[in-house]
Amino acid sequence: MKTVDLVVPCYNEEEVIETFYRETDKVVSQINGYRFYYILIDDGSKDRTFIKFKELAKNHPEIKYISFSRNFGKESAIYAGLRHSASDYVIVMDADLQHPPSMIPAMLEGIEEGYDCVAAMRADRKGESKIRSFFSSQFYKLSNWMSDVKMAKGAVDFRIMTRQMVDSVLQLSEVQRFSKGLFMWVGYNTKWIPYENVERTMGTTKWSFWGLFKYAIDGITSFSVTPLRMVSALGFFICIVAFIYIIITLTQTLIFGIDVPGYVTLLCAVLFLGGIIEFSLGILGEYISRIYVETKKRPIYIVRQTNIASDRNPKSDSKEES
Repeated sequence: MKTVDLVVPCYNEEEVIETFYRETDKVVSQINGYRFYYILIDDGSKDRTFIKFKELAKNHPEIKYISFSRNFGKESAIYAGLRHSASDYVIVMDADLQHPPSMIPAMLEGIEEGYDCVAAMRADRKGESKIRSFFSSQFYKLSNWMSDVKMAKGAVDFRIMTRQMVDSVLQLSEVQRFSKGLFMWVGYNTKWIPYENVERTMGTTKWSFWGLFKYAIDGITSFSVTPLRMVSALGFFICIVAFIYIIITLTQTLIFGIDVPGYVTLLCAVLFLGGIIEFSLGILGEYISRIYVETKKRPIYIVRQTNIASDRNPKSDSKEES
């Protein structure tokens, strides 16, 4: 019998975790030939999420849990779940039921067809604000244009992966992670399954617009140096324009004599060049900050408590207290 780990990152999900387990169990209990385990990760929740984990684990031995010492972010939680997984296949999904458990049988079918990964992608963004949908669409276009790592429009973290692919993802141990890009960077054959967006009915979303914006910046800078090349190209272009302007100015001075320079022209040039410099420094600073963080070699997460046996995870990138 093949085994499947369901990796579920959670942050302040006490309202939905029991419903998530109940609805998911209805689906997986009907699938023959597979044994399912749950790896629930408490990402430093401030509510009773971890207490709910322990209550569920008492009655359901297939439930394993990890509790972080603080909030490290969803990306770290996904990495921790993958690192502690030991099954033949691993499914990554959210606890808010916006990743429909009903898709799991179709995902397993895709794996049995020979794919290394079967991933879900939104066919629409029904229920989201128009501005959020617009920026999300533009992010995928911009990211795919700048990077060699191409992501399907509407791609989400909800997917099943083979053990080989999971092990490959775990080899990428950077602290600042962007899982959607990492899943594509390692390669392997991926089958995409579209689904209609599901609105959250319980609990509240933990993603603000600013949080999503920073997440998008991480996604672009993690897999592309195009912004740096654009800054170089822009600087070269400005130098050419400035050189041409100098030649024109010298020529006019030699022919017509010294004239009083235009105040508006000078002011516009200074403000424009100042803005370009600040923008360029911002892009450079973003990449330098990533180098700064990575060179510290700090752990991706720190485990405060877990019920996963150590022999299930011989390799760990965290400090743990069982």
